[in-house]
Amino acid sequence: MSKRRVLLCDLDGVVWRRAVPIPGSVDALNDLVSAGWEVFFITNSSHDPADHHADRLEALGVPARERIVNSPMAAALLCEPGERVLCSAGPGVRLELERRGCEVVPGDIDDPGRIDVVVVGLHPEFDYRRLGIAMRAVRSGARFIGTNSDPTFPTEAELLPGGGAILAAVATASGVSPVIAGKPEAPMAKLILARLAGTPERLVMVGDRASTDGRMAAAVGAEFAHVLTGVDDDAPSGAASHVDLRSVVNWLLDREQADRGD
Repeated sequence: MSKRRVLLCDLDGVVWRRAVPIPGSVDALNDLVSAGWEVFFITNSSHDPADHHADRLEALGVPARERIVNSPMAAALLCEPGERVLCSAGPGVRLELERRGCEVVPGDIDDPGRIDVVVVGLHPEFDYRRLGIAMRAVRSGARFIGTNSDPTFPTEAELLPGGGAILAAVATASGVSPVIAGKPEAPMAKLILARLAGTPERLVMVGDRASTDGRMAAAVGAEFAHVLTGVDDDAPSGAASHVDLRSVVNWLLDREQADRGD
């Protein structure tokens, strides 16, 4: 077994709330990297491309290039090259579908014609007309994929509706249950394990939502560290609970020091 130590770190509610970094999170990440840990950022955020998150992190001084794993990547892997995909989602999903070699059909197209797959994610422009287009495509036999089922996401001021809220509308209208690609489901687990390319000696997942991050940790064999800076106000039963990412990193580094007998 290798001596690698890896942190799988959620973004929204852990590193930042929308545009505002959570106090102490950036320094904490850099302290962990300086101590020899690898950090991968695991996010259900589907609207923005992975490079957008990497740019934001690197502007804050956190190494992140090629270390973002997001739900659009997992959703795209459920589609086949050449399939005609109705994209009821933002640019992050469209980009990954195009990279996959799919023919991407916008979610507001007047005459979608034959659709092989409908992919739904966070989509601020989503409206009644787009709901009808997605519903008809699913009812006509298109496979139905959701990037994630999170009903909300945290901002610096409040909770806002998440991609799961839009997904629920399409599911209700069509009468069909979607396949979920992102945390904590199997497509995201497969993607994370492939990115790790080996078994670390220590693998920890930190997140603010026990229903997704906690279950994701279990799916990839990671220890779960829960923080109180995002969606969940209370710690899940049986999980290590911490005020914020700074306290998680302190806990990890203190535990390493104790293991060495320093």
